[in-house]
Amino acid sequence: MTRLRKAVFIVTYCIKKNKLNYLILERKLHWKGWEFPKGGINFLESKKNAVKRELFEETGSKPIKIKNHYFKGKYNYKEELKDRKGISGQTFLLFSVQVKKQKVKLDKKEHKSYLWLDFNKTLKKLTHKNQRQCLRIVNNWLKHDKP
Repeated sequence: MTRLRKAVFIVTYCIKKNKLNYLILERKLHWKGWEFPKGGINFLESKKNAVKRELFEETGSKPIKIKNHYFKGKYNYKEELKDRKGISGQTFLLFSVQVKKQKVKLDKKEHKSYLWLDFNKTLKKLTHKNQRQCLRIVNNWLKHDKP
């Protein structure tokens, strides 16, 4: 029997001199491409703590603001991953996190580079459709709801 791993998607952004930029990471573990910070929720861990932990593990950043967008989704892996036996995919919950724009300390095991980009460039660069959808949700919230 296969199961889905519970995870958080973290659309990470900064606002500097009235300019909004998003942080994306170039993935090298399990697949190649561009993504937002994301990761699994540990057993008995709160979603908010998972966001803080994954953000710090993957970027070295600490959040200024965390917003739960109450948007969720799921996807299946293309193949079984060696380090995730019996897990066929992930469910995810969407969060956005504001951080200070700074040098990112990558987890070299998972990612090989990062970029800070505006909305349109981020949208073009993201590898997966579900992350582009999440970017649109967060960008609309930032433009209309004033965080």
